[in-house]
Amino acid sequence: MSSAGDARFWDRTSSRYARSTISDAAGYERTLERTRELLKPQDKVLELGCGTGSTALRLAEGVQGYLATDISTGMIAIAEQKLATEAIPGLSFGVATAETLTPDAPFDVVLGFSYLHLVRDLPGTLEHIRSLLAEGGLFISKTPCIGDMNPLIGYAALPVMRALRLAPFAAVFDEAELNERVAAAGFRLLAIEKHATKGKDWRPYIVAQKA
Repeated sequence: MSSAGDARFWDRTSSRYARSTISDAAGYERTLERTRELLKPQDKVLELGCGTGSTALRLAEGVQGYLATDISTGMIAIAEQKLATEAIPGLSFGVATAETLTPDAPFDVVLGFSYLHLVRDLPGTLEHIRSLLAEGGLFISKTPCIGDMNPLIGYAALPVMRALRLAPFAAVFDEAELNERVAAAGFRLLAIEKHATKGKDWRPYIVAQKA
């Protein structure tokens, strides 16, 4: 499945995704609260892989500007419907990826929650993210590290599901490799945290600063 195929997958599943519930609601709230602590009122924020906009709608009121993007037109359509009922100043949605964005001015913060494992060129994407940030800007991510999970998931189940077009592309790497990739892209790792409140946590929350 190509990147275009991934976009079509998320388009097909956007309505079901919007109806789904968060498996660890307390862990999600912890991530939101931690992120709010890092955002400043004057910040210009970019969120990559925003899905149907739930996180953007929770965080955008605390900053000057917030652009939330996703590869899926279906996801963005649902996000815009939500925004139409809430009318949060400074928040906008758009169909884009890190590679396709060319902003007029750099962002102070880039957010990527459940995003990095879905990109096909992790080093290249991280370089693009760095280029979108102002000097000293923050890249905040929370990423499923499939390489730390049961090997059957990454090396057996996922390839079969992708072949049957039942899943999008998902890269298999562990937390150590992810940290190395972020640092190699020119970021200083400021914090690596675990926010799960139940079960094992394979999703490190990383705060990195453009070096």
